[in-house]
Amino acid sequence: MKKILRSLLFVCLALVVTAIVAVVLIVKIVLAPAAGEWSSRVQAGPVAFDMGVPTALRVATAPWFAPRLDGHSIDTRYGPVRFAWREASQTLELVCAPCSATVPALGANPIRLERLLITARRDVAVLNGTLEATHDSAPPLRGRWDGRLTQKTLQLDIDMAEAPIAQWYAVFLPQLPELKRARIGGTLALKAQLALPADSFTLQPTLSQFAVEGLGTEAMLNARTSCGPSARLGVESWLARAVLAAEDQRFFQHPGYDLTELGAAAAANQKAGQVERGGSTLTQQLVKLLVTGSERTGERKLRELLYAVEMEQTLGKARILQLYLDNAPWGDGACGAEAAARRYFKRSASKLEPAQAVWLAAMLNNPQAAFEKWQREGSIDAARAKWVADGVRGITKVQRESLLKSVAAARFAAP
Repeated sequence: MKKILRSLLFVCLALVVTAIVAVVLIVKIVLAPAAGEWSSRVQAGPVAFDMGVPTALRVATAPWFAPRLDGHSIDTRYGPVRFAWREASQTLELVCAPCSATVPALGANPIRLERLLITARRDVAVLNGTLEATHDSAPPLRGRWDGRLTQKTLQLDIDMAEAPIAQWYAVFLPQLPELKRARIGGTLALKAQLALPADSFTLQPTLSQFAVEGLGTEAMLNARTSCGPSARLGVESWLARAVLAAEDQRFFQHPGYDLTELGAAAAANQKAGQVERGGSTLTQQLVKLLVTGSERTGERKLRELLYAVEMEQTLGKARILQLYLDNAPWGDGACGAEAAARRYFKRSASKLEPAQAVWLAAMLNNPQAAFEKWQREGSIDAARAKWVADGVRGITKVQRESLLKSVAAARFAAP
């Protein structure tokens, strides 16, 4: 009897193993990528195989298959995803909790969400659904999406509904210490386009009545710099004009942030695959110098934004510009306009010649590299210096022509 039971057990095990192998083979065959199809490596227990992503999406959203996903979950590079099927609406739900994604254009640290709910329906190659990002401390952020699927790509258009800016911060960055004391006003709506698998995207934010209180930036009205004596430069000085041309040509038009420049920076960083261009205003750069530090993360940029908006309200443009000039780094350990002018030209910042002012301003995008080039080659980047000179505002045509000639001919002794 024992031999018969043992034999039956072996037969059952063999059938189970055969069935599992057969299922895996069927899945591999059904989901195997076609030639040129967008594919992804999938791990199913001990078995790994390449899956055609468009094929998998079509199968997963098909009414004859989607109900079989109900209650199941998979591990993805974004986090664990659990499926649910809503028969009445013929809709597939995906819940990623917790969910995170790294966007190189925004820095190395991933963007994290406590919970992301996505619903999806498909009509041939057209997909659509809803998005809901939530955190326990705030109401959810909601939006809609539409997508078009091809063998090689998935193009998504995302439209997030207008919501209080404080709510966006609470959902995306609930751990931010500033949220405990900042009073954040205004609303944000967001449109985005995302292309997969390239992970390329564009963002179109719409901000309304953005205001911040409670961060204490009014204390900087009487702050002293640790860089040495203040240059006490007015906005009409040559160095102030040149610095604005180099770092923030719309300084007097923006409210502390510049959506046009941020969009251009995001596009440039995305193309490079890393953060190469900051898109920060002069006000945001001042925040980086005095408050947040220079870590290249999305979290730092969003903290920076809060302080910049409040500074614009508490300090005003003239004081912000003065603080920046008094704290900016200028290479070789020099910081502040007065120290830099004396270090490199042996004169006060208020006494700089126009070409000298342009020279110093042109160094600001990478002060240490500019200093080392100056020492090594006897000059900084001539093309950048010309670009800065050409961007100086508030001068006549004759003054500009004279400035460009003097910058082109400038040969200052290496420090």
